[in-house]
Amino acid sequence: MILLSEKELPSVSIIVPTYNEKDNLPELVKNIFSVLKKDKFDVEIVVVDDNSPDGTGDAARELAKNYSVQLVSRPEKSGLSSAVMDGIKNAKGDIIGVMDGDLSHDPVIIPKMIDAIARQKNQLVVGSRYIKGGKIENWPLSRRIISWVAVIIAFPFTGVKDRTSGYFFFKRDILDGVTIDPMGFKIGLEIMVKGNYKRWKEIPYTFKNRARGNSKMNFDEIKHYLTQLRSYIFYKKQLTVKD
Repeated sequence: MILLSEKELPSVSIIVPTYNEKDNLPELVKNIFSVLKKDKFDVEIVVVDDNSPDGTGDAARELAKNYSVQLVSRPEKSGLSSAVMDGIKNAKGDIIGVMDGDLSHDPVIIPKMIDAIARQKNQLVVGSRYIKGGKIENWPLSRRIISWVAVIIAFPFTGVKDRTSGYFFFKRDILDGVTIDPMGFKIGLEIMVKGNYKRWKEIPYTFKNRARGNSKMNFDEIKHYLTQLRSYIFYKKQLTVKD
């Protein structure tokens, strides 16, 4: 429970990029508001949909009748990172959260993530699969190896252990004056490397492989990731402090 007065409670926007997540989005939205029902946050979910042919946009409009859901419709599939940036532009919150729309990110830790920013004064909080208490369920060995390698080769650029996490919350102002390159799908790493923050924290959770729909991982995304890492070789940023 977050021990703040109502005047001190921050507003929160949770960005959910989607492409063909019609079957998953209603459950995700209901689960998010369920875990937050005891807190008095001003929370909105910003669904950024890339013109999904399965009707994800229509599902978001239907959810908006009963929940604080804002739909940002884009004309075509333009990538996860740019979707997150478009979501941030349209978000109202002081705290920004990012999570996948495929139910792989467990909403149960959202109150802890917000608390780590609102009360504990961290500026960046990462949902982590690779610290004590974190784990991955139902991933084939090939996906585990790809993930491990991706985490290892990003070691020089950030002290965050789950460097490829797509589940994170941050204070909006850590991006003030920062140029973000929305290439590929590892927008979290881009913010970890370039964001203007001093205090950060990782919170463990169980990553669950999607039960419905298809993974967006492909060879092109791997190439984009390697290009992204290469761009950081000569990038310098201020030291961050782990909580």
